[in-house]
Amino acid sequence: MTVLLCLFWSETAEMDIYVSNNPLVLEYAGFNSITEGLEYVRSGFMDVLIIARDLIHKGHTLRSHPLSGSIKPGETPYKTIVLTKSAGPLDPDSLRIIEECILTAEKMANREKKLSERAIKDFQLVDYTLIFGKLILKQGGNI
Repeated sequence: MTVLLCLFWSETAEMDIYVSNNPLVLEYAGFNSITEGLEYVRSGFMDVLIIARDLIHKGHTLRSHPLSGSIKPGETPYKTIVLTKSAGPLDPDSLRIIEECILTAEKMANREKKLSERAIKDFQLVDYTLIFGKLILKQGGNI
């Protein structure tokens, strides 16, 4: 499974931008010498959404849903969002989706709580698995 993820990321690294605050994604990228296309955010969940929104305003398009999975924004501190590397005209669907996700995350922002080390590692793994599993299944398709 790890080899498959490595090959998939290697083949698509020049086509996508990954915006993430997940150290597991950064560790994987560093281990495989893949840093181009990775925007690592040393901050919270909301900052990842805002950076993705700013990239959408610059013409990038969402390739993953910002609130993928069944874990609510106030429950997990980690998020990885994938956007197209090449910019084009503003995509109204991507903008609508990210704006709605920001509103949802703002409603749940006060729900963050102190997490155990095990829970932190679990949330990192869930985010990592969601984003790479979706990309493998879609093989480069839009959301």
